[in-house]
Amino acid sequence: MIETLLAEIPLYAQPALFNIYFAVASLPIGFVFAVLLALGKNSKGPVVRRLCSAYIYAFRGSPLFIQFFMFYSIMLALNAVWWRPMGISWLMMNPLFIGPLALVMNTAAYSAEILYGALRTVPKGELEAARAFGMTPFQVFRTVTWPNTIRVAWPAYTNEVVFLFHSTALVYFTLPVINAQRDILNTAQNLFERDFNAFLHFSVAALWFLAITMVIFFVFGRVYERMMRHIPTERAISRPRLRFGPKYIR
Repeated sequence: MIETLLAEIPLYAQPALFNIYFAVASLPIGFVFAVLLALGKNSKGPVVRRLCSAYIYAFRGSPLFIQFFMFYSIMLALNAVWWRPMGISWLMMNPLFIGPLALVMNTAAYSAEILYGALRTVPKGELEAARAFGMTPFQVFRTVTWPNTIRVAWPAYTNEVVFLFHSTALVYFTLPVINAQRDILNTAQNLFERDFNAFLHFSVAALWFLAITMVIFFVFGRVYERMMRHIPTERAISRPRLRFGPKYIR
């Protein structure tokens, strides 16, 4: 059994690259979009605030599974009208494009809510002190607002990154598979259809997800330690001990 398990692990190496691609392609754009949404929801303008709030509510309130179908249906409906005449049907209908697009829109909403909550925790006294010092709004954001926000939001954002990586298993579960584009879950499903050994194939797939998740936690944990390097570690409070001797006797 162990030999069979070890022999199957390398079969998921190439499919795992597709899951990593979907996550890596979605995170940077989704993070920038999330920052803009969080600032918009926190803005004083009622129109911008309501639009950003509505976007966040819509994507957080609907399942990602449905969102994949929605984006694929939109792309399919526009294929004959726009994409095919423009000669970019090969791109717009490709899961390598639709997958990150749906993930970007989804993770931006969840990350924006995390960042918005962190924005609300920025100490008002620090903001007032920065303004009294004569800083511009951009300087206040760069030196006060953003450092406090990202430190508070980072642990929750790390969980969002893990959830996003796990969500990449839905890409080829909802979108058509083109050529040899198979991710971890799709590979496990194909191997299962050969011998119906669900325990073996899906266990190996779970091990791959677990291993990559551990790497994500490790990397983001080191980043968080770097952010908090200026804060001294708490000293452990030792239990008081009885001491005897002339200097301890009054």
